[in-house]
Amino acid sequence: MKKTLVLVLITGLLAASAKVVTTAASSGAASAATERHPYTTPHVLRYATGEDISNLNPHLATQATVGYMSSMTMAWLLKVGPDSKPVPELATVVPTEENGGISKDGLTLTYHLRKDAKWSDGVPFTADDVVFSIKTILNPATNEVGRDGWNLITKIDEPDKYTVALHLKKKYSPYVVTFFASAGANPCVLPVHLLGKLPNINNAAYNALPVGIGPFKYSVWRRADSVEMVADPLYFRGRPKLQKVIFKIVPDRNTVLLQLTTHEIDLWAEISAQYYDRVHALPETTVIKQPAFQYDHMDFNTTHAILADPRVRRALRYGIDRAEIKEKIRHGLGTLSDNIFGPNHPAYHPIPLSPFDINAGKKLLDEAGWVPGADGVRVKSGQRLSLTFATSAGTPDTDQQIELIRANWKPLGVEIDVQHYQSALMFQQPGGIVYAGKWDVILFAWTLDNFGDVSALYGCHDMPPNGQNVTRWCDKRADAAMEAFKQEYDPAKRNPYDYIVTDQVAADVPVVVMDIREQISAFNSDLKNWRPNPFTPFDNMMQVDI
Repeated sequence: MKKTLVLVLITGLLAASAKVVTTAASSGAASAATERHPYTTPHVLRYATGEDISNLNPHLATQATVGYMSSMTMAWLLKVGPDSKPVPELATVVPTEENGGISKDGLTLTYHLRKDAKWSDGVPFTADDVVFSIKTILNPATNEVGRDGWNLITKIDEPDKYTVALHLKKKYSPYVVTFFASAGANPCVLPVHLLGKLPNINNAAYNALPVGIGPFKYSVWRRADSVEMVADPLYFRGRPKLQKVIFKIVPDRNTVLLQLTTHEIDLWAEISAQYYDRVHALPETTVIKQPAFQYDHMDFNTTHAILADPRVRRALRYGIDRAEIKEKIRHGLGTLSDNIFGPNHPAYHPIPLSPFDINAGKKLLDEAGWVPGADGVRVKSGQRLSLTFATSAGTPDTDQQIELIRANWKPLGVEIDVQHYQSALMFQQPGGIVYAGKWDVILFAWTLDNFGDVSALYGCHDMPPNGQNVTRWCDKRADAAMEAFKQEYDPAKRNPYDYIVTDQVAADVPVVVMDIREQISAFNSDLKNWRPNPFTPFDNMMQVDI
């Protein structure tokens, strides 16, 4: 969830009319042709991400693709502008100390709301909806992904129907990306008139076709096929140029590539680097590549006995040839790092990169008491050094990475058992594979915000079901730094606390940073004015057309 810079460079024409746009932050592209391609459906955008979904309510789902659709359809106080900075949506201004939205003691946040917004069913939006939504989040019966920040709210004032004041136990600087902001896996504002009488929202019919406030509204969800969104004529900013957006449920990335090639979809958003060369060569296709605040990571379940010892985790990191994976699988894209923040992030500071060193890994495993067995697999106290590696089905590029890791780890005396799951089950909240901890090792990507709060991922109090710390790692020094970070509104004073956190993550290895990603998207060159920021690529859709 974060980004920076504005620089556009068209690097070439390939295979008939393929274009590549390389940008340091955001940049759209339009077809040079004066007429549409014969396969383009005017004003209808069809896209895929290589995933299926289990829920459309962002209160209950953390998948990036649900976040994309939520950006277009749901109700947000703040969104993210083209420069990756917060901009008002249902709030009239972003609360700051300068404009009085943050009180002098930093303990009260005041949101002034628009008076012209309506839910997509025609009911006016008011402060009642915001108050209800906060109470829903704080309801312990609600299956929220996490309540960090929200649990600091001690009182909610509603001076009038268009003003909400939140009183906090202590300062909370990440409010700008947490409290009903589209930048991340965050909860949106909910309609009290539809949900207010329910004991909780967990099983509400609403979750299958939510009513929101955005340029588009949901019209139909065809399970295992597609989700359709149509222009909302009641949206307060007017009608978008697109009439319809169709998210096609295509769980296999190879099939997504095929459908982009055969023009069954117009856009593939967030492409794995393995496919870069292939989409780059497609005719009449524009490719965008830009720095991202995403990192590919291998997580260790630190509550499992084998992985509880940090020496084992460090040994496993020594045993991964990340440079080989970058070149063979990711086509040389991305930056190798042991820091979860990339060089373009405000909270970045250099951390020495741990090398690929099998001998160093063997030494650490020897020290930890793991002895090579007769078949080469190490053993300790009768237990084999065998790890369950969980991954999403339909991701052949990830499968290739795992096989390289298997080969890397074999000389260490480590074996793995790979288990594949559909992405909807993999990331289901609650009870899915990732959040339930039904794995030893997993490999996927997190998208950070441009703010730097990582407590939801690594905080001691943010383990599922109370957050996204799926590694279940708890380091007291890092946890204290994350708490101090959240209480400092001044970035110059705030960012050094992130240095402590990232140093501890790199030293203790609950996670191996595989690389800092470059964000890649490919689309029909008829698509105009799509300017994705690296946090929320579908936040600015009013002028997008095809």
